[in-house]
Amino acid sequence: MLASFVRQLRQEHSLTQQFVASKLGISRPTYLQIERGKRDLTIGEANTLAGLFDLSLTDFLAGKEPKLSVIIEKKSAKTPVKKGENLEIRVTRKNLEKFKQVLLYVLGKVGSQPNVGETVLHKLLYFIDFDYYEKFEENLMGATYIKNHHGPTSVALSSIIADMQKQAELEVVKSRYFTYQQKKYLPLKRPNLTLLSAREITHIDGVLARLSDKNATELEQYSHEDIPWQSAQDGQPLSYESVFYRDEKYSVRNYEDEL
Repeated sequence: MLASFVRQLRQEHSLTQQFVASKLGISRPTYLQIERGKRDLTIGEANTLAGLFDLSLTDFLAGKEPKLSVIIEKKSAKTPVKKGENLEIRVTRKNLEKFKQVLLYVLGKVGSQPNVGETVLHKLLYFIDFDYYEKFEENLMGATYIKNHHGPTSVALSSIIADMQKQAELEVVKSRYFTYQQKKYLPLKRPNLTLLSAREITHIDGVLARLSDKNATELEQYSHEDIPWQSAQDGQPLSYESVFYRDEKYSVRNYEDEL
């Protein structure tokens, strides 16, 4: 039943009824009727909720969430495989450790800032990875990011965070940023900087200096104009190669010096 699916999604995203009602442009009592199955959604409202919960309109109306699975492999990672509407990502142990150390470094630098919640973190990791690839034509973490309504999203982040929680490497806290509920991640240990080169650390510092003061809405809008996000299909991985088609606003490489 769509009413229970809406309630489930709202609770999974830690959103209040008042917040969702405001996004729909209706009162909280009217929204409550939707969750209780006493009022049908209009197409416009359904489309708004689908976007809010990072789902296609088709998946939302069908009452299902596409499955994203992350498999940690001992050897080389394989290309992401699309099975129906599900996405399977394979990550090597080596890349997993690199991702963890970058995450710990970023959280140690900006994780305590009031604006840096889960949404901002996804975007910072995206720009760290894609900007590095444009500059040096090689991967820093090489993580897989998919296109969703709120911008580039790291497929592996939630699985890696769950693993790091078990290892007592970070903790998850809930807070409020103005009127929004926010999920934050705070490091419980220092990163192993031997896994990061001086060039990589300098690059990460540059991205954080440029973008870490932006809030979730600002970073979302900013990422939506970047070529990798624009050229990808909804719910599908972003292409690293597309960074070489960026315009001047987003390009971080001076191509004129190479002529």
